Amino acid sequence: MASNEQHYTLDLPKFDSAPRLLIVVAPYYRDVADGLIAGARAVARRAGAVVDLVEVPGALEIPTAIGMAGRMADYDGFVALGCVIRGETTHYETVCNDSSRGLTLLGLQGLCIGNGILTVENKAQADVRADPGGQDKGGGAAAAALHLVALSRRWAGTRRGKGKKLPDTILIAGQTEGPTTA
Repeated sequence: MASNEQHYTLDLPKFDSAPRLLIVVAPYYRDVADGLIAGARAVARRAGAVVDLVEVPGALEIPTAIGMAGRMADYDGFVALGCVIRGETTHYETVCNDSSRGLTLLGLQGLCIGNGILTVENKAQADVRADPGGQDKGGGAAAAALHLVALSRRWAGTRRGKGKKLPDTILIAGQTEGPTTA
């Protein structure tokens, strides 16, 4: 059983200046969300991070909110929190896959994201995973974001002409009339 396995956990990184994290949470299951938030806040506090929190309607909106904040706000990292419990339809697969894919694509664009969106079979599994005194997946997501922030800061000072800087604008395909960038 996976719950009896021992897992290695990296020590939290140390920062010269406090990282700014944005927690984006879908509180559809309020008690589960509250546990995830408590775990994320506790880990962020231990690392000396400054934390803001916003709520969105559901897990599918989490990547959109993080993408908007990544473009329009000044955060070092992001923590995605929510819970999707399998139901009787294929909607579960859509929400799980698309929210995860959205976060992955944002991460590949350079955003430092810890994914704490639970994808579970039932409420009991969600409760165990969200419990800050249990599996603490919210804390794990905050730690993941902080580790990526530390890597980003480390590598930001070592460019010296290596690698390729991603563009600040995204070209839009389609008609040539009107705006050509987003």
